[in-house]
Amino acid sequence: MFDNFYGFSARPFQLTPDPAFYFESLTHRKALSYLGYGLAQGEGFIVITGEVGAGKSTLVAHLMATIDRQRLTAAQIVTSKLNGEELVHVVAQAFALPVQGHDKAMALGAIEGFLHREAREGRRVLLVVDEAQNLSLGAVEELRMLSNFQLGNRPLLQILLLGQPEFRDLVQTHPQLEQLRQRVIAAHHLEAMETTEVEPYILHRLRLVGWNGNPEFDPRVFGEIFTATAGVPRRVNQIVNRLLILGAVEQKKRIDGVMLAQVMAELNNDGGLQIAPAPIRPEHAVAPAVRAAQEFAASQPTPEPTVPALGLAQIEAALAQRDAQIAELQQAVIELANQNDTAGLPGSDAQNAAIDAIHERLATLESRVIEQDRTIRHTLTMLIEWIERDEASRAAA
Repeated sequence: MFDNFYGFSARPFQLTPDPAFYFESLTHRKALSYLGYGLAQGEGFIVITGEVGAGKSTLVAHLMATIDRQRLTAAQIVTSKLNGEELVHVVAQAFALPVQGHDKAMALGAIEGFLHREAREGRRVLLVVDEAQNLSLGAVEELRMLSNFQLGNRPLLQILLLGQPEFRDLVQTHPQLEQLRQRVIAAHHLEAMETTEVEPYILHRLRLVGWNGNPEFDPRVFGEIFTATAGVPRRVNQIVNRLLILGAVEQKKRIDGVMLAQVMAELNNDGGLQIAPAPIRPEHAVAPAVRAAQEFAASQPTPEPTVPALGLAQIEAALAQRDAQIAELQQAVIELANQNDTAGLPGSDAQNAAIDAIHERLATLESRVIEQDRTIRHTLTMLIEWIERDEASRAAA
C-alpha cells in the first residue's frame, strides 16, 4: 500500500530477516569482527546472543550471503525443544543427508562421512544453530560431541550458536557445560542500537527501496522512536512501518511527532505488539564500555584469551578509571602528609588510627593502579595482535 504511494520498489521495514537490508551498527560491526576471528580458527563454537529483535538472524543472513561457498559449506537450523537424538537427525537433514528411519547411529555415520568428504575436497563446514535457548542440555551436549569429529588433527565441524540472553547465561554458568565453555573461541552479545544510529538505520533501509525524500521526516521523530524502542531494530521496524501506512492513508508527505503519537497510541492498544523499551538487565545497567572493562579485569589473570575483550572505547574507559584511581591516590598522599605534619604533636588515638587508615588506603590504591596498568598493557597487546590478524580473518570469513 504505502510502497505504491511513496514510490518504493519494496517494503523497507518487514519484520523477517533480509540480508539485503543489513545495517552495520556498532554492535553488529563488533559481532562481525568476532565472527571473522572465530571462522578463521576453523574449530570450536562461536556464540552470538542478543535480546529478541536485536538482529541476530539478520546478521547471520548477511554472513550466509557473503561466505565463499567454494571454501565453506554452511547449513542453518532453527531449533525448537529438541532432545539430543532429534537434533542429530535435524542436523543431517540440514546438510541434505538421507537417513533411513530414526536410527541415531546411522545419522551420526552419515554426518561423519559427509564431513570427511567435505574436508577431502578442501571445504570447511559450518553449522548455524538459531534459537539455541530452546535446546535441552542433552541437545547442547550432542552438538559438542559433533564438534569432536576430526580428520587426523583437523577439526571437521564448526558451530555458530545464536540465542537469547538466557542462553548466554546458561553457557556461562551451568556446571554441565564446562567442556563446551572451553571450546567457545569467540562470543559477542548484540546490544541495541545507539541513539545516533536510529536515523541512519531508517534512512539506510529507505534508500534501498528508492526513497528520494518522500516522505520527509521531522528530525525530532528519530529521537522519539529511539525512546519508544530502546534502539531494538525489530521494534523500530514495527513503528516506522505503521508510520508509513498512516502516511499513505492520510496522504502525508511529512512524518511528524503528531503522527508518531497516533501510531504509538494504536500500538499500545494492540496487545500482541512489543513496543516498550527492552528491560535493562542488571549487567547492562552500566555503560557498555565500563562494563566491558570490568568484565575483562575480573577475568584476569588469563594467559592467552582467544579474542580481545576490549575495543578502543573500552580502553578509553579503562584509562579514565586508572586516572581516577591515580587522582584518588594523590589525594590520599596529601591527606597523609597533612597528618604527618602534626604527628610530632601530642595526638589522640583517633588521629593515629586515621593515619593508619590512610596508609592502608594508599596500599590498596597502589595495588589497584598497578593492576589497571597491567590490564591496559595486556589489552593493547591483544588489540595489536587482533589488528594484524584482522585482514586474514575477514578473508577467511
